[in-house]
Amino acid sequence: MNIIISGYGRMGKEIEKVCLSRNHTVVAIIDNEHDWQNPDLLSYDNAIVIDFSLPDIALSNFRKCFEKGLKIVTGTTGWHDKLIEVTEMCDKSNGSFFYAPNFSIGVNLFFRTNDYLSKIMSGFGDYKVHINETHHIHKVDAPSGTAIATADQIINNNEKIDSWELNTDNKPDNVSIYAFRQGEVTGKHEVIYESEVDSITLIHEAKNRSGFALGAIIAAEFLSDKTGVFNMNDLLDNII
Repeated sequence: MNIIISGYGRMGKEIEKVCLSRNHTVVAIIDNEHDWQNPDLLSYDNAIVIDFSLPDIALSNFRKCFEKGLKIVTGTTGWHDKLIEVTEMCDKSNGSFFYAPNFSIGVNLFFRTNDYLSKIMSGFGDYKVHINETHHIHKVDAPSGTAIATADQIINNNEKIDSWELNTDNKPDNVSIYAFRQGEVTGKHEVIYESEVDSITLIHEAKNRSGFALGAIIAAEFLSDKTGVFNMNDLLDNII
């Protein structure tokens, strides 16, 4: 499989390593606006762009891929409020688009567990829920896309909760997300239900970036023969 890496930071370099380990070929690296002008981008058979760039250029990158007929897998966060717009762009171009706030298979099993747990806990009003997320000091967005997705699941499963708020005291009708930036922490997410008598905690902690990169490559393999918009639920349903 031919891979084009968009965003050659920590994740881009990790993706390159995993690509080679799975016998895929990195045919191009895009790390600035000029790199998108490379005419060879359209010459590679069935190439897939794996994008881990920045939130403020994400939509521009997606648009370029759709215009060039390139399939795209993105782990960039901070743009999900534009999902309807991106879906329309993809459909109009008959494109292929795979997105996830987090590509770790473990995190997505964490999502499924959180979904199940939040449905159960919605019936127990004595428990108040909040989320802690901790990442390295270089992460530009807060809260993380993973924390937002986790909160959205809780909100969708509890009619008494209608929103999330960042770094605020836990109010009865919202989920508080506390974002911490420490050293080189890869990523840790905790969902904590607290009552006066006990607490229940669901935790996922990434040990390194390899799991994120592997998930992105597996997503690209999944997308290689498909058109449309997909996410990790589609991938997990194909595996489980």
